[in-house]
Amino acid sequence: MKSLNSFLAVALAIASLSFPVSVKADTVNARCDVFPKGQDRATSSGRCTFSQRQGAVSIQLENGRSYDLLPVGNRPGNYRDQNGDTAYRQAGLGDRGQIYRLSGESIFVYWDTSANRQNSGNRNGRATARRQPEAGTTVPPLSDLVGARAGQAENTVKKRGYRWVKSDDSGYGYWLEDKTNYCVTIRTDQGRYQSIVYAGGPQDCRN
Repeated sequence: MKSLNSFLAVALAIASLSFPVSVKADTVNARCDVFPKGQDRATSSGRCTFSQRQGAVSIQLENGRSYDLLPVGNRPGNYRDQNGDTAYRQAGLGDRGQIYRLSGESIFVYWDTSANRQNSGNRNGRATARRQPEAGTTVPPLSDLVGARAGQAENTVKKRGYRWVKSDDSGYGYWLEDKTNYCVTIRTDQGRYQSIVYAGGPQDCRN
């Protein structure tokens, strides 16, 4: 019994020393761009902190505004925000960061705190003409299909020059735009297209 008590005491001591380290590792400095829903111009762009603990996500902007997202359901990437509204995480930035879609805005979280400083707010079309549009940008030729039933709209997507590549368990379908080879993501929920936007780059459409 004495040896057991000694073992427990050592284990508790180790746990108490490691706890602050694990908490600290959950929070990282990042750069966040905030876009109002339906717009491709950021209204807020700057440093932020990103935290994730047991599936819950917290984003704190440098202007003091914060977002708290709690996971819901069995599908990863689905949340409720601090107001109880639906939110979800979208693919598109690869290992550069993450995208969170809220009811009224989108938050692009970049792990590199200097990322997109040059492109943020850039209106020079010639400078980006050969690059895929920023992740989350609406796909103009398909914008009228948002809200359409997926089964009925799929043929229309194909007829307009888009080729299906793959789908994932989070409700995202990945398509290639034939004329440009840009990667497009279509999110389907409850049988309808919820968003049709450009992904982060061609790598997102690789099998």
